[in-house]
Amino acid sequence: QVQLVESGGGLVQAGGSLRLSCAASGRTFSSYAMGWFRQAPGKEREFVAAIRWSGDTTLYSDSVKGRFAISRDNDNIAVYLQMNNLKPEDTAVYYCARGYSSWPGERASDFGSWGQGTQVTVSS
Repeated sequence: QVQLVESGGGLVQAGGSLRLSCAASGRTFSSYAMGWFRQAPGKEREFVAAIRWSGDTTLYSDSVKGRFAISRDNDNIAVYLQMNNLKPEDTAVYYCARGYSSWPGERASDFGSWGQGTQVTVSS
């Protein structure tokens, strides 16, 4: 069973940047796709970004495309989400997740292990 721990969240003004990190345990990290999801109060959890095990394929939601970048470091067993030009509507709890396979998906059901989340708050 993999354990995922997110960090890097916080309060930032609109237009600012944050970098989220997700540290993973377990030897099979590099074989699986990784993803980031978010959930705002009163809303369903939504897809943000995902990355193939090799790092050569990435997916983004339309709402973050061009502003966010997902990356991974298989040597250090971590995945990152660089968030630039943040907007108040990006405010949410952000979750890191490990996929069931090496290919990234966009559905929560494509991912089987989840972290506890890190809060991101963007003020206007």
